[in-house]
Amino acid sequence: MIVVKDSLPPPPPFWHRLNSFFAFPFQMRPLAYGLLLSFCSLFFEAIFFLPDALAFVLIEIGIMLAASRYGFKIIALGARGIRDSADFGRESSDDWTYLPWKLFAISVVQAFLIGWLAWYAPVLGTVALFVMSFTFPAAVIVLVQSGSFFQAMNPGHVMDAMRTIGWPYALLCFFLFLLSSGAQVAISMVVPMFDGRIILPIVNFAFIYFGWVMASLLGYVMFQHHDAFGIDAVPGSELGDGAPVDRRTPEQIAAQRTDAEVAQLITDGDLAAALGTAYEAQRTAASDDLAAQRRYHRVLAMLPDKQATMLDQARRFIPLLMRRDMASEALKVFKLCRERDKTFSLDDPSMVIAMARAEWRNGDAHATLALLSGFDRRFRGNEAIPQAYELAARALVQGLGRTDMAQPILTTLESRYPDSEQTQEVRWLLRPAVSA
Repeated sequence: MIVVKDSLPPPPPFWHRLNSFFAFPFQMRPLAYGLLLSFCSLFFEAIFFLPDALAFVLIEIGIMLAASRYGFKIIALGARGIRDSADFGRESSDDWTYLPWKLFAISVVQAFLIGWLAWYAPVLGTVALFVMSFTFPAAVIVLVQSGSFFQAMNPGHVMDAMRTIGWPYALLCFFLFLLSSGAQVAISMVVPMFDGRIILPIVNFAFIYFGWVMASLLGYVMFQHHDAFGIDAVPGSELGDGAPVDRRTPEQIAAQRTDAEVAQLITDGDLAAALGTAYEAQRTAASDDLAAQRRYHRVLAMLPDKQATMLDQARRFIPLLMRRDMASEALKVFKLCRERDKTFSLDDPSMVIAMARAEWRNGDAHATLALLSGFDRRFRGNEAIPQAYELAARALVQGLGRTDMAQPILTTLESRYPDSEQTQEVRWLLRPAVSA
């Protein structure tokens, strides 16, 4: 049997590419842009209508903002496999304009939380500082992928990004820590060799250089896992020894040609033809072909008159995503289906439980309860019912603080499943109310 793969063979690990990250800012375009930004700090005296100190601060903020925007562009395009700065001019997105501000807001919120915990208990402040430092790269990845401040602040999405990368995430954090210290080390070595006003551009360039090295590294790590992140990589973008190497299988090449054909039909406004092409591709592909099912779903979602077909296809597509450990995408598809049809539900109780757990990890108690609503009636006698009761009770107590609404769940568990582990867990959750 031929197995059709959904993704390109993974690129080499990022620790095999360290030289390319350090070399990126020395490509002609980023080098010229970085030098231009660095030397802008010399012109604060030209702003006659402002005091020198204020003009200096405003120019430095402008330099930081421009360098940060370009850094996000490096990450976003690197995630698609674009690592030649000469190709950057062809790509643009308004979303990158606001990412520096969103990252700044994330930093402020985290700093406030760390400060509050440190005031409440110094040990908690230290632990929070370590946790947030360790998860910060994942938050940046989520921010680039989604463009959403709230998703980047959501522990569930951040944990999904860390799980996608796996154990190399710890190594990524270690390299980023070294790079974040690199600018200070470089400045301490170079600055004593110069004096006068040239020092400020040198300091600026050091921070810009190491910032863009980190951006190049993060972009490559996202590219390593572009399939799992749902990012469309540029065909043939995987690198060998500095030159493009196309390691795609014939099936992968055919799938990408179909993607391009469907995209062109949509651009031309021929949605009927796009649907026909996407339908035929998923009909003839393997049942677990993620690319074909994703393509078919996206086209169906554009056609209001195909709502019933979309909902039926989603009942197969969502479990496929969950089996591939793509809970975030599965939840997005589920929520879209619920928007189109309030009664939409899955037929597999284990998938419902898995999605409810994913929503609970994301910190959304209401969404968790919505998924579990009526679980015992829809799946009468199923062995997963105690798990659904326990998760619903947890969402009510720990998520919404509604102990009163969880009490009937404990009563039902004690009457139907008195010896189950879930009954003991809910009893423990409600111990203050039970003892009272």
